[in-house]
Amino acid sequence: MKPIDALQRAVEQVLTDKEQAWLATKSAQGQQATLIAFVAAPRFVTRRPVAGEALTQLAAAVPGWQPETWTADRLARVYLLAGLPDSDQAVYIQAIENLFGTAELQELVALYTALPVLSYPDHWLYRATEAVRSNMGPVFEAIAFFNPYPRLHFSQPAWNQLILKCIFNDKPMHLIDGLMARANDELAHNLSDLAHERWAAGRQLPAQAWRLVSSFVDDVIFEDIQTLFRSPDVLNQQAAALVCSETNYEPARQLLTQHSLWHQAIMDGSLTWQNLEA
Repeated sequence: MKPIDALQRAVEQVLTDKEQAWLATKSAQGQQATLIAFVAAPRFVTRRPVAGEALTQLAAAVPGWQPETWTADRLARVYLLAGLPDSDQAVYIQAIENLFGTAELQELVALYTALPVLSYPDHWLYRATEAVRSNMGPVFEAIAFFNPYPRLHFSQPAWNQLILKCIFNDKPMHLIDGLMARANDELAHNLSDLAHERWAAGRQLPAQAWRLVSSFVDDVIFEDIQTLFRSPDVLNQQAAALVCSETNYEPARQLLTQHSLWHQAIMDGSLTWQNLEA
């Protein structure tokens, strides 16, 4: 199912008849009416959770979306954006740029949620990376969590910055779409460097961050894993064990056998990275 079709079905399932009629009227009146409706949506569509079959359809249409976090007015706004005519690239881009330029908080959240279904996706890279740097929590979360746009379009440095920003802000990185698929050696060593800085200050990395080093263990990161095993924090020990169970670096695999409690927990499935998610 195409995203616009899934959005249409979701609108039919989530919005009231009155809300649907308003949305259909505005959508049929052209670009300017659609843009005005985007801004006005909360006045005509109640801000309530999106639920039911619409969740499954939207998640299937755009893998990476998790619309459980959406409200009905955000759904309406994303639907309006997805339906904008895009044959004239300059007009299309300018229209959406105008929305970005004047948007209040919830409008920005809807705009970043809609990035995966906007035309000319490369054009929105600057906006997306700006959202990563944002100090507004809902804006950062709209680009970082349950959003496939970073996975599909971010450069490696931009992707790594997204992960590090999550750590700096104590955000739950497991909500990032494509977290493991885009793990990379540079990020693994950035995390190692950050861990050393935090240890020197008496602080820790979130235990689940270590999942990103499993495929890139070398002599340096192996020393970090040994440090984690010596930590009094059980979560650090568990993270070390999980890394050792996944890596091909033989000294780490041998080290795991010396920690039989965690080794057995991994073997019987009672210890997974999901246990460390916060």
